[in-house]
Amino acid sequence: MDVLKKVPVKEQDPKVRATNFEEVCLGYSEEEAMEEGTRCIQCKNPKCVVGCPVSINIPGFIKQVVEGNHEEAAKIIAESSALPAVCGRVCPQESQCEGVCIRGIKGEPVSIGKLERFVADWSREHGFVPAAPEKTNGKKVAVIGSGPAGLTCAGDLAKMGYEVTIFEALHEPGGVLTYGIPEFRLPKETVVKTEIDNVRKLGVKIETNVIIGKSVTIDELFEEEGFLAVFIGSGAGLPMFMGIPGENANGVFSANEYLTRSNLMKAFRSDYDTPIAAGNKVAVVGGGNVAMDAARTALRLGATVHVVYRRSEAELPARVEEVHHAKEEGIIFNLLTNPVEILTDEKGWVNGMKCVKMELGEPDASGRRRPVEVEDSEFVIDVDTVIMSLGTSPNPLISNTTKGLDINKRRCIIADESNGQTSREGVFAGGDAVTGAATVILAMEAGRAGARGIHEYLSKK
Repeated sequence: MDVLKKVPVKEQDPKVRATNFEEVCLGYSEEEAMEEGTRCIQCKNPKCVVGCPVSINIPGFIKQVVEGNHEEAAKIIAESSALPAVCGRVCPQESQCEGVCIRGIKGEPVSIGKLERFVADWSREHGFVPAAPEKTNGKKVAVIGSGPAGLTCAGDLAKMGYEVTIFEALHEPGGVLTYGIPEFRLPKETVVKTEIDNVRKLGVKIETNVIIGKSVTIDELFEEEGFLAVFIGSGAGLPMFMGIPGENANGVFSANEYLTRSNLMKAFRSDYDTPIAAGNKVAVVGGGNVAMDAARTALRLGATVHVVYRRSEAELPARVEEVHHAKEEGIIFNLLTNPVEILTDEKGWVNGMKCVKMELGEPDASGRRRPVEVEDSEFVIDVDTVIMSLGTSPNPLISNTTKGLDINKRRCIIADESNGQTSREGVFAGGDAVTGAATVILAMEAGRAGARGIHEYLSKK
């Protein structure tokens, strides 16, 4: 065994997986996980723990994996994370725990994410469930949204003894885990539903089809339902568009809608009646993980797919692994390219996208080099479907119906990063509703902070 190199993980063949929605990465076997775990040098001051937004005791759980004590490993992870099978699959480990792994200085970092996934999958297959509290303290807390921030906050509060109810606007819980991330990256039945069920087993109630601000207001949760604190983890579900001509044409989607139809409403399955205009020639505008998800979904639905991004590959915000998988599967990357108009036929359907070439100028406020249009570089990409993946912002429904809740100019709720406290007493918030669209693990970190803030607040009352 070469200790400088990761134990390779098995994946579906690119040509095969491009035609199905089954999981791409197949994970470690027990032997492979134990072998990879021996690469961890058990640092006295583990930088990986500092690099993990929810501070999992990474050397601790890896040591248990190496010794074959997988249940102990699961208990260690459960102290910090309610969603290990999710995080092991979708966290950007390369820029967090693995990005600061000491083993990675002279070789490849330890595959922390794949080891976390192994432990979580072992737990599911062997029926291990984190222990629920023996009794509750009788204090009721409402959590709005059942995505990663809401589930994490609810799980932590339940472990402290609170009576927690999650209110979810859609008919299935899970938030972005259910409607946003495709099946081939995050299986819904085996992984997402099991993680949600584990939160329920801690005593958390989940009520679906409840739109806070419409079905019931936050004021009514306090005044009529007897809740003592509220955590808002409602995410950022409003898509952004470019404002270019033709953007309202038939065949233009937001990535949000396209992925929701496929993931939540199962449009990719022949035994479901959900309509989706899959398209034969699809352009996805954007370069983040959501853009990769939309592009790889469109490919699996039978399209030739272009990813159109105005900067170069070095600036792509998507995970390196996702870009690598997309390329392997045959997705075409039109980099340093920016759409200026969506062309339509006489019936208003997309039949092309006019673009210009870009070049990189000086860095902008984000630190990335600013794309500048190249003169006389117009050309047309032949497409019949365009998916806009340009980010999302929070729905203003909650802030519009809650007195004293401050928001910023991007319509994000203003909350203290350390404890989730908002301008309204007893109301806490975290995740994409506060930051705008970000990662699953950062939403979980905000959920944990919110749970701490609520516990501190209610302990003083």
